[in-house]
Amino acid sequence: MGILQTLKKSKKASPEAEKGSEKQTSTNVGFAGGVVIRPLVTEKSAILASQNTYSFVVEKNANSIQVASAIEKMYGIKPVRVSTQNVRGKRVARGKIAGCRSAWKKAFVTLPKGKSINIYEGV
Repeated sequence: MGILQTLKKSKKASPEAEKGSEKQTSTNVGFAGGVVIRPLVTEKSAILASQNTYSFVVEKNANSIQVASAIEKMYGIKPVRVSTQNVRGKRVARGKIAGCRSAWKKAFVTLPKGKSINIYEGV
């Protein structure tokens, strides 16, 4: 009996493994239903935070209304303004292999005066 046949046989032998093989496709559920992926922590975002504007990485198909409702759910503060921007993936090369980074979307959320959120806790 070959190695492949024993592997196939051992996989069939455990019916518990077949029950748990259902795939769960829930991504980023922790951040308001998957609209907001994570805060964007850069030098520019730190400067904008002093002006009550915070930046987040969001899903590529999310619009400003969805981002505003997600921020309101997460932090309990209704944003004054939400702007989104598509960021094109850069071309990269590692030796002979050339490729492209994934494109992504970011959102700039402006909060009312006197309101702030703490997104730098775990950084």
